[in-house]
Amino acid sequence: MSRQNTDQSYGSITKTFHWLTALLILSAFPLGYFATELAEQIQSSGFDGSQAVIARATLLFSLHKTLGVAVFFTALLRILWAITQEKPGLLHPDRKLEAWAAETAHWVLYGAMVIVPLSGWIHHAATDGFAPIWWPFGQDLPMVPKSELVSKLFSTIHFYAMLLLGAAILAHVAGALKHHVLDKDSTLLRMLPGRRALPQPPAQTHSALPFLSALLVWAGVLAGSSALYFSASDKGTSAAPALRETVEGSGWSVESGSLGIEVVQMGSAVSGSFADWNAKIAFEEPAAPGPAGEVEVTIAIPSLTLGSVTDQAMGADYFDAETYPSATFAAQIVQIEDRQYEARGTLTIRDQTVQTTLPFTLDLEGDTATMSGRTEVNRLDFNVGTGTQDEATLAFGVNITVDLVARRAQ
Repeated sequence: MSRQNTDQSYGSITKTFHWLTALLILSAFPLGYFATELAEQIQSSGFDGSQAVIARATLLFSLHKTLGVAVFFTALLRILWAITQEKPGLLHPDRKLEAWAAETAHWVLYGAMVIVPLSGWIHHAATDGFAPIWWPFGQDLPMVPKSELVSKLFSTIHFYAMLLLGAAILAHVAGALKHHVLDKDSTLLRMLPGRRALPQPPAQTHSALPFLSALLVWAGVLAGSSALYFSASDKGTSAAPALRETVEGSGWSVESGSLGIEVVQMGSAVSGSFADWNAKIAFEEPAAPGPAGEVEVTIAIPSLTLGSVTDQAMGADYFDAETYPSATFAAQIVQIEDRQYEARGTLTIRDQTVQTTLPFTLDLEGDTATMSGRTEVNRLDFNVGTGTQDEATLAFGVNITVDLVARRAQ
């Protein structure tokens, strides 16, 4: 069998690329489906925190992502090889509509083999998650920021591009079977392994119209899926709690601030933040180390974004946001030494209240105060993730960070 294509048949290299790509894609489809089913179970309010279910979902997602990266590079090599090769002629070029549909589906498939895995890879790289890619690269991508918007946008594109890929594969298979069973020609035989005598196709030239048609199809999918994402995002934003970061008491108001958490899942740090929280602070700088005021923080749990595990964190075994929509921290502020302070009090998450100390630094320059603090709590103290007792899967310690810039009211 020739390695090169001829006007009668495909060569051995093209056939190898074809069947290898088919095997990878048809393996990735069910893995993605069953992983998503498990993810929905984990994110449901009735999930009991089963370690076996989480481990199974992690395995399936990692397999799916790893195969996806393999599909991407295999597809690139296949396309580069294809554009250097002669393309076997159509056996029925006189059937204009059929020829256009077949070649358009062919170009749609080429686009899908790149766009579907690439969009999934960008979605993975733009967020923090618990199911790593197993290649020795690929957790991050150049020019892809850690961004919830980027991650969710490309997740939406990945989904709708995947639907088009599935439809194109079905059309491709149906066309091949139609040629083999109804037309009884050698269209399918030209891609099967082995050497065989094949008829000489009629002389013909390949039109650019199918390629342009495929470009229009992909432009429609990319534009449509993006529009659907932004439409849903706009609706979600209007219903979401407004960002509230305020300091009240003693005439201080926050100019900027953030309240973040960091967990370690499957050995990787996953960072997140709360968009909706309110801080009431009474503070006066003491003349000597000692009491300096008090603070009360109320946090809207549903406003948390935590990479790809945000929905899981809201579930019944974790924050159980539906039952316990808010957390509170109430403490006394104590100066330890110059610029060094502690907020000593209690943190309430779910139905558990635990003594907690937040060390922080405070810089006062005129009417501006800059505060930065960090502490660690044990999630099990708050009955968060009690079904996950293995620290290799989800560490017990959770880092909490607070950064504020406040100005004294005139």
